[in-house]
Amino acid sequence: MPRSEARVATDRPGRYAKQLTAHMGRKIEAAYSEETGRGTMVFGAGTATLEAQADALLLTVEGERENLPGLEDVVGRHLVRFGARDELVIEWHRDNGEPGLVHRNEDPEA
Repeated sequence: MPRSEARVATDRPGRYAKQLTAHMGRKIEAAYSEETGRGTMVFGAGTATLEAQADALLLTVEGERENLPGLEDVVGRHLVRFGARDELVIEWHRDNGEPGLVHRNEDPEA
């Protein structure tokens, strides 16, 4: 299955993973385990996995090639909004070498 990955540098990866899965869980199937530091989100167009590491949050989205931009967008857009104070940057890298989307907070008031 085609995939795209992003490594988001942060000193609070578990916090963001938990917040993102809780938020998305209002509309889709989503779960996060603080014990393992891993989370999943199941969208109609594909899936997303999150892995909290010591200094980063690893994101992976998988779906049909034409659905990757939409999956990157929804996961990246929400995460950037939650991490506005920390100025999170999400830069997606697709498995076929194509550049993915880049998300960053452009609003200094956010």
